[in-house]
Amino acid sequence: MNRKAFFAAIVLSVLFLSCTGKKEKLLTQKEIKMHQSASEMNDFLYQRVEQKKKAIDEYIGRLSIAEKVCQLFIENLEGNKEFTPVEKMSLVDPSSKNDYIIPGGYIFFGYNIADTREDMKVFNKSIYEYCKKNDMIPPYLAVDQEGGSVCRLKKINTKLLSCLEISELSLEECRKIYDSQANQMHELGFHMNLAPVVEVITDENKDFLDDRSFGSKEKVISYGKQCIRSYEDNNIATVLKHFPGNTNTDPHKGLPVINLSRQMLEETLVPFQILLEEKPCAVLMSHAITTAIESEKNTPSCLSEYWVNEILRKKYGYDGIIFSDDIFMGALKDNGFPPETAVIKAIMAGIDVIMISEKRISVPVNLIVQLAQENPDILNRINQSVKRIISYKIKAGILSCSYNRDGSYTIEISNQIY
Repeated sequence: MNRKAFFAAIVLSVLFLSCTGKKEKLLTQKEIKMHQSASEMNDFLYQRVEQKKKAIDEYIGRLSIAEKVCQLFIENLEGNKEFTPVEKMSLVDPSSKNDYIIPGGYIFFGYNIADTREDMKVFNKSIYEYCKKNDMIPPYLAVDQEGGSVCRLKKINTKLLSCLEISELSLEECRKIYDSQANQMHELGFHMNLAPVVEVITDENKDFLDDRSFGSKEKVISYGKQCIRSYEDNNIATVLKHFPGNTNTDPHKGLPVINLSRQMLEETLVPFQILLEEKPCAVLMSHAITTAIESEKNTPSCLSEYWVNEILRKKYGYDGIIFSDDIFMGALKDNGFPPETAVIKAIMAGIDVIMISEKRISVPVNLIVQLAQENPDILNRINQSVKRIISYKIKAGILSCSYNRDGSYTIEISNQIY
């Protein structure tokens, strides 16, 4: 609600009360003073919000184009003992004071998980300390901790049941399980769980999804809601996946084609629309194409302006981070969308974060930087995504946003220690 709307609401509520109450009366001096104080407080809070937005814009404005574009990627990393960056920053920005490229985030695979919880903490802390020492924006650390067969932290966290198994428990038991997992992940230094899967099980996707879904539409909504709340309330960002769905074709090997009618397709999307109201940090797009939408018959969803902007942004009103799925999957590279093509299409479609299972991003970063230098509209598109990412990093405590006495804010690398 903006200021004008806020004041209008006060005026209308006062008028409503005075016109409908059985005992009409004029406002007392005390009541007038109270409303004046509320108005002053609203002005103060409004100014704080505006100053914080200004600080974020100024912070982003000080970044080079290459630094901004690096924030748009989540990639894999080396090892599981001590952080070692692998690509020179000079590959994408010869004038940079930084030695190495640090992406917006890192995705951890099985071989990135240490043997003990203590070793995992040390490894994650080493990433933060490297960035702090070199004055570079630290990455968020993400992992697939869905449960059951997709459970990267199974060696060092308590056992996490699959979504399908959890859907057979009570919602209270569900809450306790996910609260516990979130706290364990946070203690290890992770920021984000690439979960939950909130696709409804159908005959067309059950072989691929298996136990990764909560099952029916009703269960996906109720258990998905609890899952999101448990993680988000305990400092772990959630990523709903895979929008707008999958089939029995494994996207690692082939291109999924959703052949549902438009009515049936829209019915399977109801859980996404409802669960987005819970304000999860992010949504991850699938590679599937949807034949029911004429314009999208040949466009993978993660490269689709229709699914990203028209549906997620406009129809569903979602303003969080939108991820692509891994652009190195066979679904794209074997079907006319090699990585160098996919990254550009993804950005233009409105994707905020491009997922790459490789450990190097200099080639796609350079492609995007070159386009941004030539086209102000593309640079503006990049700035929109960077703003979402930086805002998330402030919320996650990766960056601090401190209020100053003069009413301004200072954004810097947080002093938190994992």
